[in-house]
Amino acid sequence: MSTITSTALQTSYPPLLPNSFNANQPKTIRLYPLSNYTFGTKETQPEEDPSVLARLKRLEEHYVEHGMRRTCEGILVCHEHNHPHILMLQIANAFFKLPGDYLKPEDDEVEGFKMRLNERLAPVGSQFSEVLSVPKNMKLLAVPLFELYDNTARYGPQLSAIPHLLSRYNFEFIDEQGNVVAVTPGGGPEGGYVPKTKVLAGGTDEEMKEGSVKDENGIE
Repeated sequence: MSTITSTALQTSYPPLLPNSFNANQPKTIRLYPLSNYTFGTKETQPEEDPSVLARLKRLEEHYVEHGMRRTCEGILVCHEHNHPHILMLQIANAFFKLPGDYLKPEDDEVEGFKMRLNERLAPVGSQFSEVLSVPKNMKLLAVPLFELYDNTARYGPQLSAIPHLLSRYNFEFIDEQGNVVAVTPGGGPEGGYVPKTKVLAGGTDEEMKEGSVKDENGIE
């Protein structure tokens, strides 16, 4: 005969009920084609410091006054032939980075990033031109998502982890007329097209026209 009461046999932590099927679905992001955007160049952006030692000195002084410096970077995604591409900057033909900026010491990370984004995309003066411009000493690249996957040797651990971060979302691919032409999960690029990295703008060693798209070999 058991001396344990029936109430003691019951757990005080009821089981967690799973979400409904629709609640478990990942968020959907709409991607627009590269042809929707115009890319250009602007004046060369000079380095903040004349030397590495000067940069280290400036960072040391900033740390003493404000603590750890924080940065925010955005993942800009578009598509080419129904395959996601990431827009990123290339510096000195070797160093890759996402577009971003420093956060002020008093800024919240999310709100601070929104403010930096609004500053970069806000109209300038009385004339507003829908052109994404990069300094002449940099290149703006559209890198296929699959090329980043597990490619730490070329892009480093941060950028090569982007496919993992984006895998939590579904994509809808929109054409120039605003119609949904493909979705993920789904098929591959149309017509057996193999995506390649494209130079959209920038670079001092080549003539780039606004709106033109070239691959790394300079072929349109």
